[in-house]
Amino acid sequence: MKLSLTAITLAAVVATGTNAQPLTYPVTRKTDQVDSYHGTQVADPYRWLEDDNSAETKAWVVAQNEVTDKFLAAMPQRLPARRIYTELYNFERFGIPFKEGGRYFWTRNDGLQQQNVIYTARTLKDTPAVALDPNTMSPDGTVALSGMAPSRDGRLIAYGTAGAGSDWQTWRVRDLATGQDLVDKIEWVKFSGAAWTADGKGFFYARYDAPKDGEKLTGANYFQKLYYHRLGTPQGDDVLVAENRDDKEWGFGADVSDDGRLLLISVWKSAGSKNGLMVLPLPGGAFAGGKPRPVTLAFDAQYTPVAVHGNRLVLKTDKDAPRGRLITMDLQHPGPARWKTLVAEGPDAMTAASAVGGRYLLSYLNDAATLVRVHGADGRRLSEVKLPGIGTAGGFGGRWNDAETFFSYTSLTTPAEIHRYDVRTGRIELFKKPQTAFDTEQYETRREFVTSKDGTRFPIFIAARKGLKFDGNNPTLLYGYGGFNIPITPGYGVTAATWLKMGGVYVIAAIRGGGEYGSAWHEAGTRLKKQNVFDDFIAAGEWLVQHKVASPATLAINGGSNGGLLVGAVTNQRPDLFAAAVPQVGVMDMLRYPNFTIGWAWASDYGTAKDSPEMFQALQAYSPLHNIQAGARYPAVLVTTGDHDDRVVPAHSFKYAATLQAADTGPAPKLIRIEVDAGHGAGKPTSKLIEERSDVLAFIANTMKLDVK
Repeated sequence: MKLSLTAITLAAVVATGTNAQPLTYPVTRKTDQVDSYHGTQVADPYRWLEDDNSAETKAWVVAQNEVTDKFLAAMPQRLPARRIYTELYNFERFGIPFKEGGRYFWTRNDGLQQQNVIYTARTLKDTPAVALDPNTMSPDGTVALSGMAPSRDGRLIAYGTAGAGSDWQTWRVRDLATGQDLVDKIEWVKFSGAAWTADGKGFFYARYDAPKDGEKLTGANYFQKLYYHRLGTPQGDDVLVAENRDDKEWGFGADVSDDGRLLLISVWKSAGSKNGLMVLPLPGGAFAGGKPRPVTLAFDAQYTPVAVHGNRLVLKTDKDAPRGRLITMDLQHPGPARWKTLVAEGPDAMTAASAVGGRYLLSYLNDAATLVRVHGADGRRLSEVKLPGIGTAGGFGGRWNDAETFFSYTSLTTPAEIHRYDVRTGRIELFKKPQTAFDTEQYETRREFVTSKDGTRFPIFIAARKGLKFDGNNPTLLYGYGGFNIPITPGYGVTAATWLKMGGVYVIAAIRGGGEYGSAWHEAGTRLKKQNVFDDFIAAGEWLVQHKVASPATLAINGGSNGGLLVGAVTNQRPDLFAAAVPQVGVMDMLRYPNFTIGWAWASDYGTAKDSPEMFQALQAYSPLHNIQAGARYPAVLVTTGDHDDRVVPAHSFKYAATLQAADTGPAPKLIRIEVDAGHGAGKPTSKLIEERSDVLAFIANTMKLDVK
């Protein structure tokens, strides 16, 4: 069917620079599709946009992009914003090194390379050699590395690639000595890495069955299976290690203990933090078949393996400890009654734990800033890693017998530095410090606390130029996420840096639903309590206005994925509070999200419309698609998505944008920017990142009539 490009014209005009231009949108065909939920009829007139393969949907994408491209091209802020973003993005960046088989591995990007390159060296003083360069795998940079795992002897690397931003991965094996790939090819991998056996003869991975024709990017992903691949054999001969034919939601993650004698299998059923755990002996460091033995399959808490010492397993868990603790168990008698606490729950949320150099390195969040404490083998606290300041640190990987580890440190105004840490002496050495065009000395970050609607207190971090006067006129960008136990902590990003250099104030909010204060904080923003997340974000916006950081005319909001849902919901609930809203790759249809790809796994945070009438009513009450207020004066809205997004399928954004454009929501623009050959965000080429993110900032600046030079 050919899409009608007949357009409707808004009654008002939108200012771009000094010229007022009428804005028209393509008409989106409506159907009479109606669904029934617990006796309630719900219209879904744009259901046809869920078919991303149809000619009509493809024509709709072209028509929408034409309107958006024309608008963005006319903005006087677009080229200056892109120039600033490019300048600030163009700096040498490094990943956190790790060691395997007597080799160090780390990633590096010289600044504007489309994808990061993996380097390796025998010592840190040696000139590193290229191990893998994904920039050679496609002419446009749309093939990205999705994961890599060196063999225990450091001779081989198993690596995954993904094309055009899709979550689907293909894994291969490269010989580092020759630089050539072996014959091995593993397909239909998703949400999985690779875990080598200590003998180097193969690795474990998880995959799904091949999707049906036409459903590669939209079909639901169920019945993941864990396999062992032996080098030199076809994938069809891989050995099935674990599956659950009775529960389609089971998924698997695999790791091998430091001594190589035990396979640790994490079993997940959702995107939440609760999981099961199984183990499988690997005699002599080799896979010999057998059936995994359950440690726990209650799915009542988080169980993260940290170390294996003989027959004892050390776990990080929030079982009976919402902020986390470290426990040890006997694998022959794994019941909670026999657990021993190594490190008890404290006032701060334990977010990560590693076992390196005979020590346990435990990362905590204290009001959303990282603390790292060092504990002995007996759990006794020994010291604290002296971080450069209040910010975010991560890494600290390695093995029990390693003498060193590496970590990164960053803040809103400090690009990520890489440090080496001597575990036994506590000495910290700078490994790499990026040199950027961003003058960190001109800016500062402060932490403030906001009180939400129900009295809950949470932190926000405000970055601004030093000495900036808060008079209510500052262009301010507020970012949030609020979901899936993921903490939002202060870290450097080129988007924030560009906005600061453009004269703005950048703010992040550590709201409920995240992992800033442990599992109870997370659960306080889930399912029937999801409205708390939106209340917190609104409270952050109100605080910024009340304290004259911004005004409704100078306050914009942004978030992606679950954060896109946040922005969409809050825009509906308080359209008067914001000048601009940019929901990116958002979950916008809360009634139908479980129907696509891995959407069903988000039910742990959201619940589903089928659960109960109460759950349906809660979802319908905040679903961005279903709560657009016709007749209300909305802020300027720029929706972004990718046509190959198979995490949050683009139909969410398509239907939301169509509904928004058809409603009477005032004169401000309601646009959708659809990136072609792009997905949810991971692995997106540098050129596409710069174009998209600078367009977002230019759109916000244009709304606020900000002069960008």
